[in-house]
Amino acid sequence: MTTHTEERQLLSEADQRGLNYFDSLPTRPVFPNSAALTTLNSLDQPFAEQGEAASEVLRRLDEIASPATVSSNSSRYFGFVIGATLPAAAAAERLVLAWDQCASSYDNSPAADVIERIAGHWVLDALGLPASSAVGFGTSATACTLACIAAARRSLLQRKGWDFDGDGLMGAPEVRVVVSASVHITVKKALRVLGFGTNRLIIAAVDEHGRIDPQHLPPLDDLCILCLQAGEVNTGEFDPFATLIPSAKAAGAWVHVDGAFGLWARASSSAQLAQGVEQADSWTTDGHKWLNTPYDGAMAICRDADALAQAMNSDAAYATASKDAQKNLNLEFSRRARGVPIWAALASLGREGLRNMIDQHIRQARHLAKRLRAAGYQVLNRVVLNQVLVRADNDQQTIAIRLAAQASGQVWFGPTVWQERPAFRLSISSWRTTDADIDLLAELLIALKQDISP
Repeated sequence: MTTHTEERQLLSEADQRGLNYFDSLPTRPVFPNSAALTTLNSLDQPFAEQGEAASEVLRRLDEIASPATVSSNSSRYFGFVIGATLPAAAAAERLVLAWDQCASSYDNSPAADVIERIAGHWVLDALGLPASSAVGFGTSATACTLACIAAARRSLLQRKGWDFDGDGLMGAPEVRVVVSASVHITVKKALRVLGFGTNRLIIAAVDEHGRIDPQHLPPLDDLCILCLQAGEVNTGEFDPFATLIPSAKAAGAWVHVDGAFGLWARASSSAQLAQGVEQADSWTTDGHKWLNTPYDGAMAICRDADALAQAMNSDAAYATASKDAQKNLNLEFSRRARGVPIWAALASLGREGLRNMIDQHIRQARHLAKRLRAAGYQVLNRVVLNQVLVRADNDQQTIAIRLAAQASGQVWFGPTVWQERPAFRLSISSWRTTDADIDLLAELLIALKQDISP
């Protein structure tokens, strides 16, 4: 058995190794090199009959796996709208790990329950959403979308007198789902898992910016769920909520908004981009994107708090809790206190700090777009948010430039396809990213365009 002293020494060593990794971020390649990736394979060994010392496990994990990590916590990672972790959020995450709470209800963890309630209130305040809404802290936008859509379907059927909990879907009235032609894959996944069937989704046409065109919105009724977007994944654009939502509500439809990163624009000086989004019935957003919190911290938000609580209820004879306990607002029964780092991030930023961080990223994106346009790149979007969608002179050059930039180790960003042609997407969402980092990225891309023939 490990003694208290040995355990403490091990945790101290882990802290030191973590700090060493943190100190290496400014010089670490943003994507691991081939040698690090090859060495990583040495961890693939048969399950041993006898265990090894915990300190040896930690040593191997650090020395073999750390070099093969992606430096998404650095200032030069521009992929997938992933923010670095704010210091207060990172510190809170470490403390939460020491607490080791089952954060399902007040009885299991009064501290987690109270802090996550406060975090939920702050999120609603920051995003300008109805104060009485329920906020469930889930693992991801995918899981939170699943929770919201499950609540939506259950509510629509309940209005028709159908007992979804007791009778399920067999023989139930069909609930139809309308999604954007540019709907995010996580929404489609949640809908598929819930049994809607991708072939039965009704697709709403979009304009050149990836927004639903109100003139071509399919007919809606009181057995419809309309899924809208706050922040299209390539262009960063917003569906016209102020027009679409009143029309949908008048028909009796449920409106859900996928706001994984774009919903945070509501806390910025560009809040007008999402005007009218507060009229929806449910929303999802991530913390690890634009709030810069650790992974495993997303939010399912529902205007009708009872609708989410009833759909996600997991009370048992041995474990009852209030309807707004976290185990009754999301998929997990046993869960970590993932809302605590979100509380810490908001507490450390305040309203002004949150606004300034988001404003800075939008300004940096526009500056980057200006430099790339001047160098002859095609910037394919209007850059209303933190996304810069880029193409070079032709498809081959676009792909070659992206691969060369990734191989440089100086930056990382990923590929995409826009209007059926290759492009690449530069996402600016890390609190660590300075103007100098943006200029480094611009200069690298400009040099690569000159060096790589069209």
